[in-house]
Amino acid sequence: MTAPPAKYFDEMTGRDGTVLPHYRAFDDWCNERPVEFFAQKRQEADAMFRRAGITFAVYGEEAGSERLIPFDLFPRVLPQHEWDLLARGLDQRVRALNMFLNDVYNEQAILREGIVPPRKVLENAQYRPQMQGIKLPGDVYANVAGVDIVRAGEGEFYVLEDNLRVPSGVSYMLENRKVMMRLFPELFAIHSVQPVDHYPDLLLDTLRQVAPAGAAEPTVVLLTPGPYNSAYFEHTILAQHMGVELVEGQDLLVRDEVVYMRTTRGPQRVDVIYRRVDDDFLDPLVFRPDSSLGVPGIFAAYRAGNVTITNAMGTGVADDKSIYPHVPEMIRFYLSEEPILTNVPTWELRKKQDLQHVLAHLEELVVKEVHGAGGYGMLIGPTSTEAERVEFRERILANPDKYIAQPTLSLSTCPTLVEAGVAPRHVDLRPFVLSGRGVRMVPGGLTRVAMREGSLVVNSSQGGGTKDTWVLE
Repeated sequence: MTAPPAKYFDEMTGRDGTVLPHYRAFDDWCNERPVEFFAQKRQEADAMFRRAGITFAVYGEEAGSERLIPFDLFPRVLPQHEWDLLARGLDQRVRALNMFLNDVYNEQAILREGIVPPRKVLENAQYRPQMQGIKLPGDVYANVAGVDIVRAGEGEFYVLEDNLRVPSGVSYMLENRKVMMRLFPELFAIHSVQPVDHYPDLLLDTLRQVAPAGAAEPTVVLLTPGPYNSAYFEHTILAQHMGVELVEGQDLLVRDEVVYMRTTRGPQRVDVIYRRVDDDFLDPLVFRPDSSLGVPGIFAAYRAGNVTITNAMGTGVADDKSIYPHVPEMIRFYLSEEPILTNVPTWELRKKQDLQHVLAHLEELVVKEVHGAGGYGMLIGPTSTEAERVEFRERILANPDKYIAQPTLSLSTCPTLVEAGVAPRHVDLRPFVLSGRGVRMVPGGLTRVAMREGSLVVNSSQGGGTKDTWVLE
């Protein structure tokens, strides 16, 4: 599979087209097999995912809304020293973000110092005043974080965004590895690939670590919005692997500020809730009164310290795109360290000078809504039309505070099996970081791949696929 010189940084080949050392054994193995072999294996992989019910719900599609996420057979491979760098940077970043959350809901020192403008936090739609003054186990707000990493230039790593509310995708990391091991056991015999299948054990241990004081054998449940949620498959697989109950709001009740689960043997006390329900829907007595997904009174039990809900409510203020530019300053403020991982340079359109620059260079930049997600609410300048830029310019001018802009990064590519054969496609990486008494993570994460040629959007909701991620010992 030796490739021509790469236009972008390629995970497998150098600029001169030679295969990088950590990919050579895989490349040799691929060269010994015909194209038909991989076509057959791709069909087998699709059948495995379909039998397991691994689908993704696409909102807004009337027909065929449940579909398979494209899975690519060619893994993304990282050598140990690169993962070590990422792991140190992720540990540092997530610790600082948790310290920021603990600060803005308590002392607010970073706001008093003017390092983060108070208005950006206190007037943010994701800031929950109800969380002020609540003491959390270990002062940890985001027990599960998914940090999106991209690679550009000559291979430098950048943090694209932080996901601290209800980060998803870890089930695909687990299932991708399971399918690869079934399809290609010989590959794992010739590569020392670090395991990821212990993630549910680490997650359960983390959840038990943050149980309320006095819960010697804490009961943990996973709270799901239900089978119509796009990530419901993930909820079921994580609950199964952890050996905990998967519950919906109607399965829980609150008495005397204590949460119970309805069972055939009567109510059972619940100590830790790993929630996959957004803040607004958790408690109709506190947040949205029309919510039928949450549990009336659950916030009172939480505030009383009788139950731990992870991730904590209000974590969204730290992963909002308007706060993102300040994370390097958080690291310096709370940890007195220089950031190990770099942010993507960012223009804040609330600033007049930044706004003028962005409007003059819309065709070159990526513009994002600060509350946007899933690849929506954004303009990718180089691939946009003149009409799209005109329309987006009007939206920006109407409310510049709602937008940030970044350069269009030349995301790294990875060999990918497409209809025409093997071709480079752009990728990112979402490692999952667990925070309890300490910070832990499994090596690698979920590699997402933009399956369409030239596309930089890796999100599943817009046609992106996934790859297995190997960290070699």
